[in-house]
Amino acid sequence: MSGLCTSLLILAFTTSSVADVGDFTPCLQFFYRSWPPKGLAGTPICQRYNNTYHFATLYSRPRRSPWLSAYLYTVPTGKRPKASWKYEPQLAYPAADGNMMPFLPGPVDQNVVESQAVELDYINSTYSRGHLNPSLHHQTYQCRSSTFTLTNVVPQKKWSNDGPWENLEQTVNKTLAAYCLGEAYIVTGIIPYQKDEHWIKNRVAVPEYLWSAYCCPKYNHTIPNILKDAFPTFAAIGRNDPNSTEEIVPIDKTAKKQFRGYDVRQMSLNSLEMYLKDRFNTVVSVFNEQCA
Repeated sequence: MSGLCTSLLILAFTTSSVADVGDFTPCLQFFYRSWPPKGLAGTPICQRYNNTYHFATLYSRPRRSPWLSAYLYTVPTGKRPKASWKYEPQLAYPAADGNMMPFLPGPVDQNVVESQAVELDYINSTYSRGHLNPSLHHQTYQCRSSTFTLTNVVPQKKWSNDGPWENLEQTVNKTLAAYCLGEAYIVTGIIPYQKDEHWIKNRVAVPEYLWSAYCCPKYNHTIPNILKDAFPTFAAIGRNDPNSTEEIVPIDKTAKKQFRGYDVRQMSLNSLEMYLKDRFNTVVSVFNEQCA
């Protein structure tokens, strides 16, 4: 498994001419066989930090939040970086530098405010900032720091983010670190409400569910029986609303009270794509040939 989150460094003298919003071409290495998921419409972002591409995001401008983020897993080391939240300049100004930029003290540029989520959207809301590409799944400090951009987060209830969904991220981390022998491609996204969309401050759309899937084509075939369905692909859907119905993810009535209703259901990639097709009313394919 690669020890770097990416191998593509953008030379400093070319940065002014590189467009990182609107085209996945510069960052196809984060998708299995250079094949982005099919079926969802949005704005592609090649997430660049310190002149290096770190992952890819399909962004929804109307929702001011991502549909999905795609990245290469690497075994994490060191402590979680302190959150230093960033934004994407090219969503506001297409000719801007493509490097994600930190929010500075004081008023935020109005074009930035109109084009994407900003820190004030989350402050004093009832939602936490839920990473789609989590810091936990990366090795270097720079890779981990790059995940702290608001174009990579969605409004997520605290008891999902700090409970069952965090447990899923830890499970994926331990499983891939122990048994994946080559590259592990992960895509994590959201499922919107079928009707009556939820918003924070009438600006940022709240997902009803989060989903995640990985593709690890080369793995240790001596895996224990309990993990026989975890390779080469694995998928899961997590609840972000305790009042949602239970057709997709049932509620464990024995869970601790604060986590009840934020369950995560592990499933096959086929099942995940079935639920995505049902909600988006179109065929959604996460990996090329289902990571065959």
